[in-house]
Amino acid sequence: MSLVENLKWRYATKKMNGEQVPADKIDFILEAAHLAPSSSGLQPFEIIVISNQELKQQIQPLAFGQSQIVDSSHLLVFAAWDNYTVERVNEVFARGNQERGLPDSATDAYRKNLLNMLSVKDEMENFAHTAKQAYISLGIAMAAAAEIKVDATPMEGFNAPALDELLGLEAKRLKSVAILTLGYRDTSGDWLVNLKKVRTPKEQFFTFLN
Repeated sequence: MSLVENLKWRYATKKMNGEQVPADKIDFILEAAHLAPSSSGLQPFEIIVISNQELKQQIQPLAFGQSQIVDSSHLLVFAAWDNYTVERVNEVFARGNQERGLPDSATDAYRKNLLNMLSVKDEMENFAHTAKQAYISLGIAMAAAAEIKVDATPMEGFNAPALDELLGLEAKRLKSVAILTLGYRDTSGDWLVNLKKVRTPKEQFFTFLN
C-alpha cells in the first residue's frame, strides 16, 4: 500500500485492546523515528520507550486517565532538550566528524556560526525549537506505524512537569513534549474507529503560487 493509503487507514485510536506489538515492529518504528531529519542534524531530543505496565499505570493519571496509556503495548515519550548548550552542540559535531572520518576543523565554521545564532536566543526560544524537532520524529514514527498496521495515538494531553519528575528527566536536562501510544485498536470499544476521516477541504488547505 502507498503512504497515502496507509495514512488514510490510520487514525487517533481512542481505545486499544492491550495486545502486544511484536518486537520487530517496535524496532521498525523506532528506527524510522531515529532516522527523522532535524535542524543541523542535532537531534535535540530523546525518546523514552516504556512497556512496563506498572509504570504505564503511574503515567495514566498524569494523562487525564486516557485508557490508551495502559491498554497500549508501548509508550514513546518524546523529550526535548531543555536548551541548546555549547557542550551539547559540540558533542554532536564531534561525533559526526568522527563517524565520517573528518577532522574537527571540517565543520568548525558551520558549528561556530550555529552556536552564535543559538546564543542570542533565550532558553524558552531554544526549547521551543528543540520541541519542534521532536515533533518531526513523532510524525515519522506515526507514518512508520501506519505502514505496518500498528495503531499510534499522539498525545499532548498530559501533565508534563509531573511526567518529567516521574521519569527523572530533569536530571538529563530534558522536558517531555509528546506521548505516542502504540498498540492495536479495539474495534468494539472505540467510538472513532468507523467514523469517516475528515480534513479541511483541499481548496482551503492548499494555496498554489505558480
